[in-house]
Amino acid sequence: MNQLLAALLPFGLIGLLSMAADQPSPTNFGIKDGSMPEDPREAGRNGQFLDFPTWPVSKELPNDLFTFCRLRHNSQKSGRRRNGGGDWLTDYPDADLNFSYRLQQLTSLQVSPKGAVVDIDPEQMRHYPFIYMIEPGHITLTDEEAKTMRDYMMNGGFIMVDDFWGEEQWENFYSALKQIFPDREPQELPLEHEIFHMVFPLKVKPQIPSVNAALEGRSQGITFEREDAKTPHYRAIFDDKKRIVMIICHNTDLGDGWEEEGTDPWYFREFSEKYAYPLGINIIFYALTH
Repeated sequence: MNQLLAALLPFGLIGLLSMAADQPSPTNFGIKDGSMPEDPREAGRNGQFLDFPTWPVSKELPNDLFTFCRLRHNSQKSGRRRNGGGDWLTDYPDADLNFSYRLQQLTSLQVSPKGAVVDIDPEQMRHYPFIYMIEPGHITLTDEEAKTMRDYMMNGGFIMVDDFWGEEQWENFYSALKQIFPDREPQELPLEHEIFHMVFPLKVKPQIPSVNAALEGRSQGITFEREDAKTPHYRAIFDDKKRIVMIICHNTDLGDGWEEEGTDPWYFREFSEKYAYPLGINIIFYALTH
């Protein structure tokens, strides 16, 4: 692991430039309402994301690659708005762009430099074997949405849930989870499970805080963001063949480890390099090989 991760340097420190300006887009890009650009680099104001690196892909087979896909869902903390959207926009697009680049850089996968965003819609979701779902601690689902998510996973799809903290958020998410899988219970994954060792062997189940929480707790070695979230949990829903269809990363925040890799060198070394990228890559490879 150390040899591969030695190649990692925060974007903010090395000033990477784009390798190719105009790349072909997958023809099945997700949401249909025009509210999100097909290239996440165009999501910010005043071109703030345009300097994120890109790379060439096959013009003949623009869909023949892995695309990091984010789920747009209905979860909204009281009085909180981001860019006119909900909690699903947390860490966007920095986390998606950074993680896609590292996945392309460190593995043999051919990765889309653009990514995708999808609604809970079967026609949108079916094109993507892996979907990232962030901040579901205040989620509400309709019965139709719950069925769509269940059908997606039971037909081979994989959902990674990330970045929600504490017992109240867990209980609310658990209620939504029981809508999706009334007859299945989430199971805590032991460190020995292969998902923690697919590419990078991890010796702990890490707790990855936001960069601000990490810096505030650094002197005391505190990595939890609230008193009722001291223990990180990695739970899973399994199908009938014992394949994980959903991994639930609770009391931890891999997305911030991706988004904030260039914010602080210590945070990068201790959380992005050691845990957020290795575990994220492990999860992707598990999803694509099972």
